[in-house]
Amino acid sequence: MRTTLTTVRNLGILAHVDAGKTTVTERILHRTGATRKTGEVHDGTTVTDFDPQERDRGITIFAAAVSCTWAGHRLTLIDTPGHVDFTDEVERSLRVLDGAVAVFDAVAGVEPQSETVWGQADRHGVPRIAFVNKLDRAGADLDTAVASIRARLHPAPLVVQLPIGREDGFTGVVDLLRLRDVPADLVAEARRRRRVLEEAVAELHPVALDEFCATGTVSAETLEKALRELTLSGAGLVVLCGAAYRDRGIEPLLDAVVAYLPSPADVPPVRADRPADPAAPLAALVFKVVSAATGRLTYLRVYSGTLRKGDQVTDAGRTERVARVLRVQADRQSEVDSAVAGDIVAVAGPKAARVGATLCTPGAPVLLEPPVTADPVVSVAVEPRRAGDGERLTAALARLAEEDPSLVVRVDPETGQTVLSGLGELHLEVAVEKLRRDRGLEVAVGRPSVAHRETVVRGVPGLVYRHVKQDGGAGQFAHVVLDVAPAADGFEFASAVVGGRVPREYVRAVEAGCRDALAEGPLGGHPVTGLRVTLTDGATHPKDSSDLAFRTAGRLGLREALRASELRLLEPVAEVVVTVPPDAVGTVLGDLAARRGRVAGSAVRPGSAVVTATVPVAELFGYANRLRSRTQGRGTFTVRPAGFAPVP
Repeated sequence: MRTTLTTVRNLGILAHVDAGKTTVTERILHRTGATRKTGEVHDGTTVTDFDPQERDRGITIFAAAVSCTWAGHRLTLIDTPGHVDFTDEVERSLRVLDGAVAVFDAVAGVEPQSETVWGQADRHGVPRIAFVNKLDRAGADLDTAVASIRARLHPAPLVVQLPIGREDGFTGVVDLLRLRDVPADLVAEARRRRRVLEEAVAELHPVALDEFCATGTVSAETLEKALRELTLSGAGLVVLCGAAYRDRGIEPLLDAVVAYLPSPADVPPVRADRPADPAAPLAALVFKVVSAATGRLTYLRVYSGTLRKGDQVTDAGRTERVARVLRVQADRQSEVDSAVAGDIVAVAGPKAARVGATLCTPGAPVLLEPPVTADPVVSVAVEPRRAGDGERLTAALARLAEEDPSLVVRVDPETGQTVLSGLGELHLEVAVEKLRRDRGLEVAVGRPSVAHRETVVRGVPGLVYRHVKQDGGAGQFAHVVLDVAPAADGFEFASAVVGGRVPREYVRAVEAGCRDALAEGPLGGHPVTGLRVTLTDGATHPKDSSDLAFRTAGRLGLREALRASELRLLEPVAEVVVTVPPDAVGTVLGDLAARRGRVAGSAVRPGSAVVTATVPVAELFGYANRLRSRTQGRGTFTVRPAGFAPVP
């Protein structure tokens, strides 16, 4: 199908784990004719959860792209993970998407990971519509779910559908814009809700307000235009509903994707000189790298220009050749001659491009902002079980880190052990299992450890540090006076020097040196956070002062100040939401207390109880097995990073 920019939709499916993202994606593919048979998560037969670990665990681990067509539009969907350990996959996907469908459980409403992915979408400015799923479940209620969206995510929900029936009796939805084929017993309620929708839109959109004031109503055409503009601006959130497993509400969702979410032509160009135009110079961002059986595949979003097989492209000065351009359907690919602005494709050929790299036309260089990578919080020591596998393990770990930048591999300088760090226990389990399955490596794994921080409890004022070095050549001289004090978070630097005793360029060098010193604190070599450093005085030498001298003085001076300060060790903590049968609440509370957990609240749902607590990450290792054994397999939990807290 020949497409133009206005008939393209690049969107992600976002949600908390088990809200139904993959089932929604599967039903979309079937409804659009992209697949002949619907797959099921519990059977391990879905298109996007194709990795053996995803099918074994029943969760999405790796973001997968698929394409389909609907109403003359080409849709590229990325089914993203819903587990907190894989939020970096969501981050990289959102960086290259134009819009998203946020899926919510009609019983649970907004859940912890829903808030996390919502915040990620906010940071990237990705317009969204909402789909309240699982309306066929016991306890499902659209109004309650919408209320939780309003209270916890703070958008202006604009509900455009009315459910027909409740729970097991849910059979479909009424379109509140056009009010066609409304069941007789729902006519009055549909009209009431249509009126509520008109008033809500009129409050947010001036054209709709003018029509409402002039005629007392808002036409379906005006509503649709206003809803699209409110979605693109983020001023309103269109809310639809359904039950994906029973294939209810999927066609209206597809219509809403086409009607309300942006095309590549609706989003601002990445740069003024790189418009979303196939004739412009090439600019493409790499967001995923995969080592497939057929070779290395580099996934990218083309923002401007045209990329053809055989083209030469540059990446940070390196020139590589694109051997093939591939349209992706999860784990299957079909070769195409070219990709144009707005396309999300994979290419074979580039060997050095990493996640975040910009591929561009030789002679027209450009650098696009890469996706942000989260800092790891959990580490394990890994070593080969067979003596001759050391080099193979090193190469395999390097390949893992290349595919997933949130995995960090390093060698401990004290023990000589190879340390693998990631975003959670499950994240590391999946990585180690990939080594075993994909590389045939038997790996011994040490007990996980967590990434600590050090923070200042009581600082020191007026610490004087004088850096003088004279070794026969040009000398080094820098004199600084530092005040160190606690801060709420992170690192703050200020200068209170008067009279030009330390020139401005040297002040910047002192700040850079102080940042260098934060890498290793005096308690245990952990990064330091939560401090404010003020440069209060200093002195220079007419010949021997330099940026290097003052940077060195800042680094060594702050190290000395930290040794003289009172510091405290911090450990990562997480917000844990545990869902269990009501009769297991006491057991769960006791176990959380034994893990140094602080219970923040509890709630009762139909047939279950939900406990929210803050627990040190170090105490959560092995919690999944413990919870299953104490609840006869009926308990589930989710984890979301909650910062750092003092170690007792």
